[in-house]
Amino acid sequence: MRELAAAGVTATTVTRMKKAGEMIQLGRGLYQLPDAPASAHHDLAVVAKAVPTGVICLVSALAFHELTDVIPARVWTAIGPKDRKPNLEYPALQIVRFSDEHLAHGIKRHKIDGVAVSITTPTRTIVDLFRYRQAQGRRFKASPGLNIALEGLREGLRQRKSTPAEIARSAEQAGVWSVVRPYLEAMTANA
Repeated sequence: MRELAAAGVTATTVTRMKKAGEMIQLGRGLYQLPDAPASAHHDLAVVAKAVPTGVICLVSALAFHELTDVIPARVWTAIGPKDRKPNLEYPALQIVRFSDEHLAHGIKRHKIDGVAVSITTPTRTIVDLFRYRQAQGRRFKASPGLNIALEGLREGLRQRKSTPAEIARSAEQAGVWSVVRPYLEAMTANA
């Protein structure tokens, strides 16, 4: 709505356009033309508009980087430890909280449907999946699990989107090197 107002479109005009079917409301303050072309990652652009400080991560980032066949039912979004949890009806969100330190590196901005979207890099995504592999505890209520982390590691190495050295360095920074190491060594032993 802020962008529409800056372009000179009034709230009354927006209401009239919604009633006439010339505009679709995706969420609070989010609007789209009904015939607007949407990419395969349109939901990520919608989330980036609704949660501007959020970072697309974990399973959603893995799918974006084409390192899995899994189609996430929710958009996995990382926010800061003190950020307000967004209330978004569409698309469904899975919120995880990252410390300010973890939100500071391993993130790249991509243009999706004309929107700048922050997404974790392939290496960072793989390491984060190992960080969130557990299925118990308050922090891990909706864990993606170890299998998706292993699939991401295997595909990241196979497609050469990450090197063993990059994964090792990132895992060391994230404090999960002792967990990642045996899997990384097993997958690169015959390389």
